[in-house]
Amino acid sequence: MADTINYQRAHFVASYGKASQIPPSTCPEVSFVGRSNVGKSSIMNKLFGRKGLVKVSSTPGKTSNVNFFEADGVHFVDLPGYGFARRSKAERDRWAQLIGDFFDLERSFNLVVSLVDIRHDPSALDHQMIAFLQESELPFVVALTKADKLSRGKQNQQLAAIKQQLNVPAEDIIVTSSETGQGIDELKRRIEAACL
Repeated sequence: MADTINYQRAHFVASYGKASQIPPSTCPEVSFVGRSNVGKSSIMNKLFGRKGLVKVSSTPGKTSNVNFFEADGVHFVDLPGYGFARRSKAERDRWAQLIGDFFDLERSFNLVVSLVDIRHDPSALDHQMIAFLQESELPFVVALTKADKLSRGKQNQQLAAIKQQLNVPAEDIIVTSSETGQGIDELKRRIEAACL
């Protein structure tokens, strides 16, 4: 197997509304999880070098299913964003259930990319997600999104604060921007190390 992934080859595979519908893993998987407005779709599109492959929505919280993409024999899993207030409680509960059920499945969890907005302190739900990943001993990295909105000095300040708040080692946090491409090569390296 090659030691790099041709992300340009990425294509949409399937979308599932219930964890029970998801077929078993047949290849390495990288899952993306984060708050509804964290910029998950934008980071995935930047990774794939494609503008509109992963649907970017003007209304956060649009991804309500588990969406699978594939590039070079690796599956990229776009999980519903959590914690968005403008959806009904029933819908938010369904997403929480779907995310929880997904992580309960026996799958190839090669890497989970947990996205956190660098501009803000991690939310209670971000803390829960990281604690869950740590307790489950799932391999993960934290991608801090929207770094282009802050100066380098402010980025470093937030990085240090978030590292401490989430209790995650510095080498497992990547500062990223879907606008400038900052951190995308590092994210690719981590994905390839976990999958190939």
